[in-house]
Amino acid sequence: MKRLDGQSALISGAARGIGQGFSERFLAEGATVGIADINLDAAEETARALGDGAYAVQMDVSRQDSIDAAIAAVVAQAGKLDIVINNAALFDVAETVDITRASYDRLYAVNVAGTLFTMQAAAKQMIAQGHGGKIINMASQAGRRGESLVLVYCSTKAAVISMTQSAGLNLIKHGINVNAIAPGVVDGAHWDHVDAMFAKLEGKKPGQKKAEVAASVPAGRFAVPEDLTGMAVFLASSDADYIVSQTYNVDGGQWMS
Repeated sequence: MKRLDGQSALISGAARGIGQGFSERFLAEGATVGIADINLDAAEETARALGDGAYAVQMDVSRQDSIDAAIAAVVAQAGKLDIVINNAALFDVAETVDITRASYDRLYAVNVAGTLFTMQAAAKQMIAQGHGGKIINMASQAGRRGESLVLVYCSTKAAVISMTQSAGLNLIKHGINVNAIAPGVVDGAHWDHVDAMFAKLEGKKPGQKKAEVAASVPAGRFAVPEDLTGMAVFLASSDADYIVSQTYNVDGGQWMS
């Protein structure tokens, strides 16, 4: 028997990167997966590539109507909602004196409000169903400590860790386990974009920041999405029924807690 047989999952930001990796592993473990993304075309392409059990869901986590519609779409497709991974997020860098309200508002709308109100909508559905569920939030090592040029992003991920603790304590009475994963640095298109940001701000050559960061990881390399999927499957499975409000580091040894 597969670990997620018969389970219905919704994963935000799942058209590429970490979210796509989660989706592929969840399908292999027997779940059906709503590939949710703000870019519906990309979500549909990913769902087609992943095959049976995967389907696309349009979802803009900065809009409540879109969150509610995505939850309803999963229930219409699969008949229920058992697992949610709040993976959609935005990143930015700036000197503290150069942070703009527009950047702040954009990151908080997605990383914090998007996580909170997707959790809320998922919890309402799970409570109505009456058999609990699993909610997994994507935090970050950036939520564990500050970074000189990453004030806003770090603060949003610290908020995710805090929200995970509070929501977990509140929702476990309904049989809903809320936990989080804090990755370190994960290779892919996202980090190529981050590298370009730092290159511009710090005057580095393209690829230099990425190489420096990779060299700083005790495990000796960047993570790839597959490094995170085992923890996600564990937290989504019945093996994690007694785990509440925790944030697990999956970061190659960059942070110890």
